[in-house]
Amino acid sequence: MAATQSTPADRARESAVEAALAALDLDAKTRLLAGQDMWSLPALPRIGLASLVMSDGPIGVRGVRWTADDPSVALPSPTALAAGWDPDLARRAGVLLAQEARRKGVHVLLAPTVNLHRSPLGGRHFEAYSEDPLLTGVIGAAYVTGVQSGGVGTTVKHFVANDAETDRFTVNNLVGERALRELYLAPFETIVATARPWGVMTAYNTVNGVTMTEHARLVNDVLRGEWSFDGFNVSDWMAARDTVPALRGGLDVAMPGPRTVYGEALARAVRDGAADEAEVDEAVRRVLRLAARTGALAGAEPAVTEVPEPVDGEALAREIARRSFVLVRNERSALPLRPGTVALSGAAARDARVLGGGSATVFPAHTVSPLDGLTAALPEGTLSYAVGADPSTELALGAPGFDLRAVCRDSAGNVLGTGTAPGGQIQWMGSDLPAGVTHDTLHTVELTGTFTPRESGPHTFGIRGFGAFTLTVGATTYYDDVQPADADDPFSAFFGAPVPRATAELVAGEPVDVSLTHVVTYAAELPLKNVIFALALQGPQRDPDELIAEAVAAARAADTAVVVVATTDRVESEGFDRADLRLPGRQDDLVHAVAAANPNTVVIVNSGSPVELPWRDEVAAVLLTWFPGQEGGAALADVLTGAHEPGGRLPTTWGSLADAPVTRVTPEGGELPYSEGVFIGYRAWEKQGRTPSYPFGHGLGYTDWRYDGISVDGTTVTVRVTNTGERPGREVVQVYVAPAETDPDRPARALAGFAGAEAGPGESVEVTVELPRRAFEIWDERTGGWAVVKGSYEIAAGRSIADRRAATSINV
Repeated sequence: MAATQSTPADRARESAVEAALAALDLDAKTRLLAGQDMWSLPALPRIGLASLVMSDGPIGVRGVRWTADDPSVALPSPTALAAGWDPDLARRAGVLLAQEARRKGVHVLLAPTVNLHRSPLGGRHFEAYSEDPLLTGVIGAAYVTGVQSGGVGTTVKHFVANDAETDRFTVNNLVGERALRELYLAPFETIVATARPWGVMTAYNTVNGVTMTEHARLVNDVLRGEWSFDGFNVSDWMAARDTVPALRGGLDVAMPGPRTVYGEALARAVRDGAADEAEVDEAVRRVLRLAARTGALAGAEPAVTEVPEPVDGEALAREIARRSFVLVRNERSALPLRPGTVALSGAAARDARVLGGGSATVFPAHTVSPLDGLTAALPEGTLSYAVGADPSTELALGAPGFDLRAVCRDSAGNVLGTGTAPGGQIQWMGSDLPAGVTHDTLHTVELTGTFTPRESGPHTFGIRGFGAFTLTVGATTYYDDVQPADADDPFSAFFGAPVPRATAELVAGEPVDVSLTHVVTYAAELPLKNVIFALALQGPQRDPDELIAEAVAAARAADTAVVVVATTDRVESEGFDRADLRLPGRQDDLVHAVAAANPNTVVIVNSGSPVELPWRDEVAAVLLTWFPGQEGGAALADVLTGAHEPGGRLPTTWGSLADAPVTRVTPEGGELPYSEGVFIGYRAWEKQGRTPSYPFGHGLGYTDWRYDGISVDGTTVTVRVTNTGERPGREVVQVYVAPAETDPDRPARALAGFAGAEAGPGESVEVTVELPRRAFEIWDERTGGWAVVKGSYEIAAGRSIADRRAATSINV
């Protein structure tokens, strides 16, 4: 299929693509469709093609080296970005990420993730935007527009129905066509239509019996045919399974390499008559089009010749964070903080969790914790800190106190090269090795250096990874054995839990020598050679009751108590789903106790997706900060002190697991039925008549708003609001459409649009929202198309799905 040609520059690029394609033989073409390593495609100098480089996002650009040596700006999590309900903010985030990609030599960002929050148990929901397809599509489109305005491609992922992590490589998700169209495909459709992404990534999972890397109907017929998508389709890493079905299913690039189902295997299939070279040409054409757009193909003018003005990454990270924070409760105007003393508690206040686990991980140059931010913002002598409760009940990676380097040796013990590993993590993928080191000569890697404890007592050291390890702390060798791999998960070295292997009594402030030597073992089932292992730590475990008692005593003596609670990377991460929605450790006990001691207790919830808050009615204020990125602590101080108001609204419903309407994420017999159909998120909560803790769209600011009126002219909704408070503020006006006639097979109402309103005290403003045609349509499975449902509809505007302030009716 030819590219959508809208300008002379598009047509010129297409001519350059055709000329380059004509100069390639079969072997070169099939080689171009397979990764040459973990992150890139091969260069073809004969046609002026540079190596196309891809990198994970979505909150930062890691680059090809997964190491703290090459730091990245770390923005707040995608749930946080969606909580801003501001497409322009998402676009600006994209502009910054394009800037970061260019700095690191990256042509394509492997983002955004636009799967839906089908169940709150989804372990990777922090990396997706929302439970609502419209909000997801609007924010995702703005993000794509921002990235591509900087001349960097995007790959919208994971196409499609990759909404949970359990058995994600093999699960067959059984999704009805109506649910596919109205929910799971909808964000992709919006982004293709409005942002023209240059790429899409197909998922690991199977949909209705066909694995997504071979799903010709959804890729060729829907994505490329109905929607006219002209970009390239790359597999999720190691998702491609079979050469000919993948080609026929519309897969252009199989990653990573060099061992892959494409390359030599594809050339052989063509020569044997099993595959059609014309289909190979179509895939190569799309890859060359990507290269032309990103400036990697000589003779083709890039799609972007003037990049946007430079963006201050730290400032934007801080702005996104504070505008994403959702104030869900604020009794007696507990926030902003009143003058006086503040007792801060929670281990996450000192060691903030700023991003989620898995492939989204980047290494920022610095992070600002809540303790850091409040220490800088509050008058000296007014802030105290107590641990109170530690959410981490397991060994942690990247613990503070390590100062390590990696020494690489051959089988004779000769040093080949060295690299830094300050937090004790080695993640060398493919050719990403220290200078002078090759996989053929590498025999052992030794993490060596010191650990300086923050407190005295028994410290437990552990190992993540598989193979032979020798662990020495001080002068004692505690472990010298083989740690087995998880045979069911090829990524166990990356996502698996660390195993405790040593306990040493240490003294605060006194460095101790540490060494972890690994005999490198390569997994035969992986397509390239990787060296992945880590040294983990758990500090002294004090009596939890004593820790809580210390925090309670401090809270009782202070004017305000601030408690930070959090999840951990063993709760929210790529690679597994959640077993429950509870906060780990004794954090709930801490909040109950502090709230009993100080009625002016403020709780900060540091999680990427919903958790249960059994104490929410006992505290004065609850502020959700998601995973707030590297500047999270500074942004928190901005909001708590009142320098800025919290700007976020909930992009997904928060409630208890017992009440959640959709909870099944574990397949049975390899299958996971999406039996709820079109009823997920707030649609399901309303259908089942259940009341969540906090509804979709909810969020408070530091001022009040009155809705003065609503009118509809054609498809344009106009809403007038007045700031009735005493300070300037921003309101997110949400418009919901509800059919007057009850239909049990149709949601009672759905988000149809939204707009931000800004006004000073006493000022009134009007905002407009365009009603999309899709708000009045359903997918008709009998006809296989969209159908307008005629009748009367309520058009309501308000502050959340449950707090609608103004309404009118129209006939369609």
